[in-house]
Amino acid sequence: MLEKCTICPHNCGGNRLDGQVGRCKSKDTVKIALYSTHNFEEPCISGKKGSGTVFFSNCNMNCVFCQNYEISQQGKGKEISIQELAEIFIKQQEKDVENINLVTPTSYVLQIIEAIKIARKNGLNIPIVYNTNGYEKVETLKMLEGYIDIYLPDLKYSDDVLAKRLSKVDNYFEIATNAIKEMHRQVGQPVFNEDGIMQKGMIIRHLVLPNHILNSRKVLKWINDNMNDVYVSVMVQYFPTYKAKEIEDINRKLTKEEYDEIESYLYRLNLENGYIQELGEHEEEYVPKWEVK
Repeated sequence: MLEKCTICPHNCGGNRLDGQVGRCKSKDTVKIALYSTHNFEEPCISGKKGSGTVFFSNCNMNCVFCQNYEISQQGKGKEISIQELAEIFIKQQEKDVENINLVTPTSYVLQIIEAIKIARKNGLNIPIVYNTNGYEKVETLKMLEGYIDIYLPDLKYSDDVLAKRLSKVDNYFEIATNAIKEMHRQVGQPVFNEDGIMQKGMIIRHLVLPNHILNSRKVLKWINDNMNDVYVSVMVQYFPTYKAKEIEDINRKLTKEEYDEIESYLYRLNLENGYIQELGEHEEEYVPKWEVK
């Protein structure tokens, strides 16, 4: 698959085994920016002990507002072997984290599978989280069945024109929703341990963009109509960074009026489980679970 890469929906065909880079700028070697303990994911992911994040370099989307653009767009990071990646998984587990959290993993699915195999033989036994932008191929996701316990996909856009303009991808909504359906098929109903930490399941994330509340409403409506048993995380932490500072419709934070509108709409849906961030300065300001008001 890496000789003529078809890992993601771009199907760019780059020969990554021969040192070529495709649309995502990734080669056959794994490249990571850092690994750390992260305490500010959703409460059922981070818990009290934190989530064992591994941030992979490069990305198959080109979001103009990416908050991690140095990693995702500029390729900041270090190349490592599959064996070293497996050892990182074990090191994270030794820190007593709640899970292994693979951030922007799409380009490295094949290598990640091999690393998980090695790590499991060496005692890895905590949940694996696949933290993705949602622009995934169903065929690739099927390869991950049995290796991933928790899917944490974005559903960024209902509007393909907006997706093309802000993230440089085609046919986003159909591709992402088909991918999310496959993720849901694999992991099913959420399972939690006695401390309320998710062991299996899915949380769909959506970042609300200024001036695009209709986009958010349509995303939430699709989730409500198609899989209202999953957890949803509505994020309002947006701030203009990277290229977004120069784009008129997204060069500011959300207003209180926009937040109130999306919160009100959320409570009118039949979604029962999830989180919405408070409108504030820090991404860790989650309201634990919403209640219908």
